[in-house]
Amino acid sequence: MKQDMIVILDLGSTENTVLAREIRELGVYSEIHPHDITEEEIKALDNVKGIILNGGENRVVDGKEVEVRPELYTWGYPVISVDYPASRCDVRFDSLPDQETLKKFVFDECKAEANWNMKNFIEDQVELIRRQVGDRKVLLALSGGVDSSVVAAMLIKAIGQQLVCVHVNHGLMRKNESESVVEVFRNQLHANLIYVDATERFLGKLENVSDPEEKRKIIGGEFIRVFEEEARKLEGIDFLGQGTIYPDIIESGTKTAKMVKSHHNVGGLPEDLQFELVEPLKQLFKDEVRACGIELGLPAEMVYRQPFPGPGLGVRCLGAITRDRLEAVRESDAILREEFAKAGLDKKVWQYFTVVPDFKSVGMKNHARCFEYMVIIRAINTIDAMTASIEHVDWEILDRITNRILAEVENVNRVCYDMSPKPPATIEFE
Repeated sequence: MKQDMIVILDLGSTENTVLAREIRELGVYSEIHPHDITEEEIKALDNVKGIILNGGENRVVDGKEVEVRPELYTWGYPVISVDYPASRCDVRFDSLPDQETLKKFVFDECKAEANWNMKNFIEDQVELIRRQVGDRKVLLALSGGVDSSVVAAMLIKAIGQQLVCVHVNHGLMRKNESESVVEVFRNQLHANLIYVDATERFLGKLENVSDPEEKRKIIGGEFIRVFEEEARKLEGIDFLGQGTIYPDIIESGTKTAKMVKSHHNVGGLPEDLQFELVEPLKQLFKDEVRACGIELGLPAEMVYRQPFPGPGLGVRCLGAITRDRLEAVRESDAILREEFAKAGLDKKVWQYFTVVPDFKSVGMKNHARCFEYMVIIRAINTIDAMTASIEHVDWEILDRITNRILAEVENVNRVCYDMSPKPPATIEFE
């Protein structure tokens, strides 16, 4: 069933995602698109029922105010504007309209139906995937994280054995992560899984690289190279499946918003990419991705597992990656996850992890001066990954985690707890 849609045109608002989520909460699908969308592009979206011009503080780009195409008002869609001087609209608001006003626009003026739900979304995406892929094959990077697992389930539903999953161990995985991926997907779910151990290759490419953006792009680019090599061993691979979700796209920058950080599956792709992309989750927020996974029949423990960035521990071993600090991140992260699980926090806290900075501090071990690294613990809660708050962990639990890290992790003499929400901080450090 094709879902009705309200299109939000980005004219510099910092609240595009807030508006999109409010419309989806009404049961109507919404998407955010560039301010200069053409009539052909908007009609190609299918079932567009109305347009919201969403202006804001980022409307001036390079000294010039961004504007919609003048002919937009003749396309036949109901239009309202928010903080945007559109004299030809029915209605204009200085700030986001309240839920009741939004409801009247969506249902009374746009005549949209409340048919946005995961069952319908999946049906639409399955149809689009089949139309895009045909009888050819898709190569998917299967990390075992939530996004890639849900994409895998979606692709299996759409094209079955035309999907080839590749798990790359880049040496930046959490403790026992690769072993778990192989066990679950190959042995339990019987996926067509290729395992590649590329640890030395990745660490060699990352040697002496300290800039976080450069690290992300090296990791993303090298991933693609590995896939290309695997694809050449196969026949009929024309597509690359990706677990891109909406926050990835927003944080990688838009026409009216500056980049927060590039994501390996958005800003890190090489220009000479040999595949066409299949990205069925790219308009979903994180909580919607989880709901999609449950609707697809994935086990809850897989759908609600800890989020893990594509570059892995590469962005948690801050600065230039060294093997001793990488191992310190891996071991301290394992301790944190074990202790959070014992305390029941693994079901309460959205994301928690450790990082190790690239500097040392003075300490005391075995009655002697030592000069070693510190471990920083981060634990945050969020709904959509666009904002995040800090989990207030009991001191007793933090004491136990700290004591274990200091006793069991080599080259570490200090443990800190990060108290920074998003914004101004981001979820990850790099």
